[in-house]
Amino acid sequence: MSTSKFPLFLLIVFTLAASSLSFARDNEDGRDIKHVLLISVDGMHALDLTNYIAAHPGSTLAQLSGHGITYTNASTPYVSDSFPGLAALITGGSPTTTGLWYDVSFNRKLSPPEQTTGTGIPGGANLCPGTVGAALGYDEGVDFDLSRLDAGGGINPAFLPRDPNDGCKPVFPHQYVRVNTIFNVAREAGLYTAWIDKHPSYEWVNGPSNHGTNDFFGPEVNSAVVPLTVAPFDVPRCHTIPDPAHTDDWTKSALNITCYDEIKVNAVLNQIDGFTHDRSKHAPVPAIFGMNFQAVSVGQKLKGAGYTDVLGTPSALLAGDLDFVDLSLGRMVSELKQNGLLDQTLIIVTAKHGQSPIDIQKRTAINDGLPASTVGSSYAFDISDDASLIWLKDPSFTAGVVANLSTPANQAALGIQEIFASQSMANKFNSPLHDERTPDILLKVNTGVIFTTGSKIAEHGGMNEDDVHVALLLSNPLLKSKQVKTPVLTQQVAPTILRTLRLDPDRLDSVRLEQIPVLPFVFSAEQN
Repeated sequence: MSTSKFPLFLLIVFTLAASSLSFARDNEDGRDIKHVLLISVDGMHALDLTNYIAAHPGSTLAQLSGHGITYTNASTPYVSDSFPGLAALITGGSPTTTGLWYDVSFNRKLSPPEQTTGTGIPGGANLCPGTVGAALGYDEGVDFDLSRLDAGGGINPAFLPRDPNDGCKPVFPHQYVRVNTIFNVAREAGLYTAWIDKHPSYEWVNGPSNHGTNDFFGPEVNSAVVPLTVAPFDVPRCHTIPDPAHTDDWTKSALNITCYDEIKVNAVLNQIDGFTHDRSKHAPVPAIFGMNFQAVSVGQKLKGAGYTDVLGTPSALLAGDLDFVDLSLGRMVSELKQNGLLDQTLIIVTAKHGQSPIDIQKRTAINDGLPASTVGSSYAFDISDDASLIWLKDPSFTAGVVANLSTPANQAALGIQEIFASQSMANKFNSPLHDERTPDILLKVNTGVIFTTGSKIAEHGGMNEDDVHVALLLSNPLLKSKQVKTPVLTQQVAPTILRTLRLDPDRLDSVRLEQIPVLPFVFSAEQN
């Protein structure tokens, strides 16, 4: 046996052989874990979690940590956008297996949508099958009406990329993800599942079979801000808009975004009470359910918010958003307790992604049109937030483009720290020569670089410490408090959820393909 495989072998043997699992043992007295509540506080760093608990010892997060395992050295996969970040949590996969790089990306084998999308992805009825290679968006741009909370009725097929090899049919988000999800595995086992997220396009959590969640809810986060007075968008404290100066988009205000998030919090509370998310009918309490919070991510990005120092001290606005999340978690814990479900529920608090930079002094704004102009005539598409993913018209142009990007002047202009292309790209991800989704070039930039002409002070999607080093806390009243500094991946959350519910983690495609183990110490006798 090679020494490189020995630690993983030991971990697999240990987790499979341990009969004194901290959760499994409790099955003897009827207190088995029957529910997993997964919460993504988008943008929340490991540092945010530890700082908040230290400053608020009576908080919900402190209470959860007091009966939980806190992983202080958890990382998302590269790249740290919302799509790959959530995919890690619910599939166990990185972009190499899930095929999800960003909510907006490029595919060399698909054709453009029938119409130009709501956020400008170019389309045209006559572009399929004649045009192969297309920018695609699975964000708010595919809504019938992105200005409305209900997206005007969901996803407009005319805004979706099309498959030229399948009669130019639109490719829905769930068809685009390459692997199954924890919701698929649970549903196949006869369990009831639910998920709540920020766009209707997050229906991809249902996996390629489209048989994942029983109850999916995706209110549009980029819709116009309105008073919340009508079910399922009724939030009493938000019957009046908190910040009427910013009503074009919920994400433009650290105050308004809490009203948007509370819509989803109320939906989770309805599910805990044994109803569907809109409380329209009775339903089982989901075996796997949860939501994402946008408030912290927004509070990190807006000018005048963010952090006040390199140690991660939050500004007043960001502190308020963190308090809102903590109070909301407290409502969920209280509802679980009131329904006699708390002991039966594993609560996971983590994040799809971090946000960079924490140190505002490092912020360096670079025009987001610069990657395209620097690449020149070989350019096909890029998505650039605090990294730059670049697709070329043909991979054969890669060497010449990299040579141009590598000049001292261009490296300085683009804030380049490292260039991944050709073999270095293939070593880290799938080769763009064999995978139609993989970018030809990936620019890792210096900490603080943001591709923007606007005023935002932080962004995500990159590969630096502040992008990928996120919060991860697993809590249940039956667990003892433990802090784990061992490096772990958020990809390990998915197999851990299934194992907790007595389901086989190897039912997940990505777990098998990438050999992702469960999180350490969850199923260890050390917890007893």
